[in-house]
Amino acid sequence: MKKPFVTLEQLQEMTKTYPTPFHLYDEKGIRENARKLKAAFAWNPGFKEYFAVKATPNPTILKILHEEGCGTDCSSLTELMMADRCGFSGSEIMFSSNDTPAEEFVLAAKLGATINLDDFTHIDFLKDTIGYIPETISCRFNPGGTFSIGASEEGFQVMDNPGEAKYGFTREQLFEGFKKLKAMGAKHFGIHAFLASNTLSNEYYPTLSGILFQLAVDLKKETGCDIRFINLSGGVGVPYRPEQPANDIAAIGEGVRKQYEAILTPAGMGDVAIFTELGRFMLAPYGHLVTKATHFKHTYKEYVGVDACAANLMRPAMYGAYHHITVMGKENAPCDHKYDVTGSLCENNDKFAVDRMLPEIDLGDLLVIHDTGAHGFSMGYNYNGRLRSAEVLLKEDGSTELIRRAETPDDYFATLIW
Repeated sequence: MKKPFVTLEQLQEMTKTYPTPFHLYDEKGIRENARKLKAAFAWNPGFKEYFAVKATPNPTILKILHEEGCGTDCSSLTELMMADRCGFSGSEIMFSSNDTPAEEFVLAAKLGATINLDDFTHIDFLKDTIGYIPETISCRFNPGGTFSIGASEEGFQVMDNPGEAKYGFTREQLFEGFKKLKAMGAKHFGIHAFLASNTLSNEYYPTLSGILFQLAVDLKKETGCDIRFINLSGGVGVPYRPEQPANDIAAIGEGVRKQYEAILTPAGMGDVAIFTELGRFMLAPYGHLVTKATHFKHTYKEYVGVDACAANLMRPAMYGAYHHITVMGKENAPCDHKYDVTGSLCENNDKFAVDRMLPEIDLGDLLVIHDTGAHGFSMGYNYNGRLRSAEVLLKEDGSTELIRRAETPDDYFATLIW
C-alpha cells in the first residue's frame, strides 16, 4: 500500500496558505534517496549523478541535489541557463541534446559543460559553431535492434526498440566518430547510452553496463582514445502501482561493480568513472499532486471531479499512465466505490484514474496523486487557458516553502500582442 509522505492535518494547514491544486515535494525523502544512490556507487571514486533537469526543473530542488553532490543533465538552452543560475559549473553540467540549435552548443561550451553528441554529423556542426572541439567530449551510442529485460512500469517485460529511436550513433559511426574527434583535438572521451525507460529490474543497469564496458574496451583498442567516463543515463524506474516491487539501488550498484571488475579492470581501464542521469528515480516518489474533490457526476459511470487537470499532470492523459490516489483521512476505509477521477479540460482523456476503486469521496476531500515528483509539473501546459499550479517544498523540519508560485491570468496573457 502506498502511503503519502504527508498527513491530512499537514495538508489542511497547508491549504490555508496554498490553494489546491499544488505540487508538493518531500525534502527529507529527496536527500535520503540521493545519499542511497551515492552509497551504491561509492566503489567508483569518479561516480557522479547528473540529475535530469527536464524531470523537475525547479531551482530549489536543483540546489538541494547540488548540496548532495549531484550535477545536472541539461537538454536545452533554458535548462543550461537554470543550471548555471543554480550554481552548477563546468564538469558539473552534462549537455545531452538532439537536433541541437547552434546557440545551445555555444552556451554549453561557454559554461564548460561536458557536451554529449547525439549524431555523427554534429561533430562538424559543433566545430563550425564554436570554432573548436572540446578536449573532453562524449558521444551517445545506439546499438539498434531491440532490448529486452525485466519489467516495465505496467509490469510487462521491457521490450524497447533502440533501432526505432531517434537518438545516438551506430556502432560503426561511433568508432569513426572517436577517430575523427581525436584527430580534431579531443583528448578525453565519454560514452553514453539509454536503452529502456522506467525499468523495474535490478538487472537493467548491470546489463547495460556490460554492453557499454565491452564497447569501451573495443573502442580503446581500435582508436587509442582515452575513455574517462561511461554514462549509464537513466531508465531505473519507480513502482507506480502499489503491488510493484521497488528497485534496490544497492543491488544495482553491486551488479554494475561486478561488470566493471570483469570487463574494464582486466583491460587496464580501472580508472573509468561511472555517471548516471536519473530523473524519475531521484524525484518521482517524493512528489505529490494535491487536489480537492469539487464535483460529482452520475451518468453512465460515477465521476468525481477535482480541481487539478491534465495541465497539472499529463502522464495519465498522454500515456494512460497509472498514478496511485489516496483519499486523505480515509486511508483505512474500504475501497468499495468505483470512480473515474477527472479534471476540467474539454478533452475526454483528462482523467487521473479510470474505474478506480477508492473509498467513498465527499465534496471537499483532499486527494493525493502519488509519484508526481518527476515529469509532473514539468510537463504542464496551458491548454484551455488553464494555469499551472504552485510548487511547495515540505522541508525536513516540517515547515513548508513556496518554491514556485501559481500562474495568474496576467502570466497567461503576458506574451500576447493585442
